[in-house]
Amino acid sequence: MGKFIIKQSKSGGYVFNLKSTNNQVIASSQVYKAISGCKNGIKSVQACAPSAVVEDQTVKGFEKQKNPKFEIYTDKAGETRFRLKAKNGQIIATGEGYKTKKACLNGVESIRKNAPGAEVVLE
Repeated sequence: MGKFIIKQSKSGGYVFNLKSTNNQVIASSQVYKAISGCKNGIKSVQACAPSAVVEDQTVKGFEKQKNPKFEIYTDKAGETRFRLKAKNGQIIATGEGYKTKKACLNGVESIRKNAPGAEVVLE
């Protein structure tokens, strides 16, 4: 089972990282002003991740999907990344850069598996 780790950022806000069972960070949040907002972000990830569809923006002429969704895209460095969007279209979690699309999709599956029952820990 994964863990959401909440930390205070250097700017004084709060961020979370979702870690898999092997302690690797598989998703990160934006900076929230209050810890309550950060916890709400975690709840949104837990609710949206299992049913979110994949919108593969790396494919020419890709089909737009409804939210919630994982958007798969290529960044400026040529790596494949994902962002998880909530039902309202807000980005609620992002992933690191992956060398291959397959590795990125494995990250998406890891979030689907780890997020729903993940423990929330304050650091």
